[in-house]
Amino acid sequence: MSNGLLIRGGLVAAVLSVLYSTPSDALDVTLQGAMSEDLQADIEGGSLLIEQSRSETEVSAQETVALAQADYQRLLAVLYDYGFYGAVIRISLDGREASAINSVSPPTRVDQARITVEPGRPFRFDRAEVGPLAPNTELPDGFRSGEPARLSLLRDTVSAATEGWRAEGHAKARLQSQTVTARHSDQTLNVGLRLDPGPRLRFGELNVSGNEAVRAERILEIAGLPMGSVYSPEELERAAARLRRTGAFRSVAMIEADEPTADGALPITARVSEEKLRRFGFGAEVSTVEGLSFSAFWLHRNLFGGAERLRLEAEIEGIGGETGGTDFLVGALYQRPATFNEDTGLYILGEIEQQDEVNFFSRQATIGVGMERIASEERSYRLGIGLRRANTRDAFGDNNYTLFLVPLGATFDYRDKTLDARRGYFLDTEIQPFLAIDGADHGVLTSVDLRTYRTFGDERPTTIALRGQLGSLIGPGLSVAPADFLFYSGGSDTVRGHEYQSLGVDLGGGRIVGGRSFLGLSAEVRMRTTGNLGYVGFFDVGYIGEEVFPDGSGEWHSGAGVGLRYDTPIGPIRLDVGVPTSGDDEGSSVQVYIGIGQAF
Repeated sequence: MSNGLLIRGGLVAAVLSVLYSTPSDALDVTLQGAMSEDLQADIEGGSLLIEQSRSETEVSAQETVALAQADYQRLLAVLYDYGFYGAVIRISLDGREASAINSVSPPTRVDQARITVEPGRPFRFDRAEVGPLAPNTELPDGFRSGEPARLSLLRDTVSAATEGWRAEGHAKARLQSQTVTARHSDQTLNVGLRLDPGPRLRFGELNVSGNEAVRAERILEIAGLPMGSVYSPEELERAAARLRRTGAFRSVAMIEADEPTADGALPITARVSEEKLRRFGFGAEVSTVEGLSFSAFWLHRNLFGGAERLRLEAEIEGIGGETGGTDFLVGALYQRPATFNEDTGLYILGEIEQQDEVNFFSRQATIGVGMERIASEERSYRLGIGLRRANTRDAFGDNNYTLFLVPLGATFDYRDKTLDARRGYFLDTEIQPFLAIDGADHGVLTSVDLRTYRTFGDERPTTIALRGQLGSLIGPGLSVAPADFLFYSGGSDTVRGHEYQSLGVDLGGGRIVGGRSFLGLSAEVRMRTTGNLGYVGFFDVGYIGEEVFPDGSGEWHSGAGVGLRYDTPIGPIRLDVGVPTSGDDEGSSVQVYIGIGQAF
């Protein structure tokens, strides 16, 4: 009976403490102790008290006590990760050790907190053993005798060892036992890790759960998991990536069964969550050069129940701009994944487009069909056929033509970030043979876009970005070539500082047409500060020639400038100011460019 009264009394005290404890004003938190800058930064990042002191949210004294008591374990974990296994942590609240404060009856207020950390000497590995290991297993560099005994190294070592066995088909590899002994006399750690690889397994049956509108048999086709083959985590991830690429699913998880079957097969379950079937979007942009533009699209993610996509879109650009007249595009694109095999899909497109540019006018209708193969997350290939009917007008007059197109292309994207690349490279190349049914000559249109990035430094990194563009029209001469197949230079995508499409082939008398060859070179130096701001210096060069390949007989121009970048979650906001450094309008104009993402 007395125990029951005591418990009820404790509950009353707790309720009263919540009701009458007053919120702390801005909590003054002091961190002291001899430690490195990196350790201090991680201690500050791991402390709930320090996080609270930097917040504008007021908390009660009871909550402050709870934060302080939780900090002991959080800070100890940080110290273990640095190899400090004999550290001393003291946390006082208004002079009282936080661990000694009764959380049921806390003080009415807390004004000052002091965190004292005495790391001591870091422990080092004396014996660091792990095994058995699968062939070609790469362990973390620091897991060896004499190196700092960081707790994260133990976790990474176990992960690397088990993943090494999984890569060999041992899906159920696990840590069987571990022996960790700390000798405080000489600050050393002896570690022995023993693994159980388990049997080598095969992929078993693939089951599907969570699907509603997408048929299960199509999910199996798209995933393309090689059932019956030796288990591979890479194959499992590729199957999940194929499903995610369709855009029909909000999430995809490939879940392995807890136990294999008696014959050594491991069943897998693809657990999916579907996206909404339809999506609609629209946008508007304004530019001092390109004028006002509007765009809208409608998307269906699962047209026939097999994750087929249908996208209808419309764009109108150049309203009140300086790029000629008004351009528009109305198009439809149908895509069916896993049509020829799990990595190759089908596309069907139809477009009606008008280009009213500075030096030519084109109105065209195109239909096409083709396939796209996704060889990996970084590499894709395209092959198609199409039919185009167009009416064009340039300095040579009006022309109506009909072409049979065979576009082929490849994309290699090894950038670390799409909108703000710092390392890697990007290559996109296209070769498009065309047969003239009427109004033109046969030929081949080619284009190459190569970009590479390298970054130096960590605290204030500087990125060197280089870009090369090459275009060529083989076959028809200038007078009979499709006007929209010819090349121009000048503007945000070629040579900044010069007016849009200002460089072409000069026929005299103010008549300008595009060239049959194009070469563009761009270089940027991107300097970042410790905040969100960054600075850019750039230099662009463009070449247009009447010949098939650039041989130097054409015309060159160049531009240079500076820019600002402001980092946002969706990519850097770009502001560039460029001036011509050579060409007909050298030093005569200033061009301003604003956008999202780097220029290239």
